[in-house]
This record gives sequence, C-alpha cells and structure tokens, in this order.
Amino acid sequence: HAKTDYFEEHVDDLIRPRKLINPILASAQRRALHQELLFCWRRGALPRRKPELQRVMEHRKREQLRKRDQALRPPSDLQVKLHRRQQRIQFVSVSNRKRPRKHNDPTVMLLVFQLEMEEKRRTERQKNLPEFVRVRQTLKHIQKVK
Repeated sequence: HAKTDYFEEHVDDLIRPRKLINPILASAQRRALHQELLFCWRRGALPRRKPELQRVMEHRKREQLRKRDQALRPPSDLQVKLHRRQQRIQFVSVSNRKRPRKHNDPTVMLLVFQLEMEEKRRTERQKNLPEFVRVRQTLKHIQKVK
C-alpha cells in the first residue's frame, strides 16, 4: 500500500501528456478547403471538373494514340488468319456474283493470286493426306453439323 499511496499523492505534481496538435488539420487553409469541398459536393458541382469538350477531346486523343500503337505492333497469328479468312470470304462473294467484274486494281489482283495459291496448297495438302485422315475429318464435320 505504501507505493500506491505515494503514487496517488504525487500524481498532481506530474505533467500530464496531451495529444499533439496536427498542424495540417489545424490550419485555416485546410478547414476552408474542406468546407468548400463539402459545399460543392452538396451542390453537385465538383471543383476542377473538366468541361465536356475537353474530356471528349482527351478521350479521342487517347484512342488515336492507342490505335497508332496497335497499328505499329505486328499482328498476331490469330489476326492474320482472321484477316485471310475475311479476304477469302469477300473474294468468294465477289466471284459468285452474276455479273463478271474485271480486277484491274493491282492490290485486288495480288489478293486473287494469293488466294488461288493458298487454295492450290490446300488441295495439295488434302491429296497428300492418308485416306483415313480425310475420312475422319469429314466425319468430324458431319458430327458438328448434326
């Protein structure tokens, strides 16, 4: 008991710790800014909000940069195959039309040549395949259709 009595008697003589004041939270500028933000938030108008035109222009610029970066990157194997398939479908649809069209454009002529060569390679590969593989491929195709 002697220690506790001594401690209780001299408690008033001790300096009691106080919580330190945060200078950031106590500053008048911060309180004014916080009050303004609350006021604007209640009104529905947030400060530093960009005008719609500026946001649209920035979005457009970002999209252009993304497309340019994508164009500079080499296409993936899947993209190349999809592009070839699309060209083949377009060529077949053009060639199946009733009225004949002349292909005077060099890019179209090159495309036609490439497609014809690809078709020849495909038929050659089919000829070189063993018969059981060809039969199996047709069976797979028939099963998928059903």
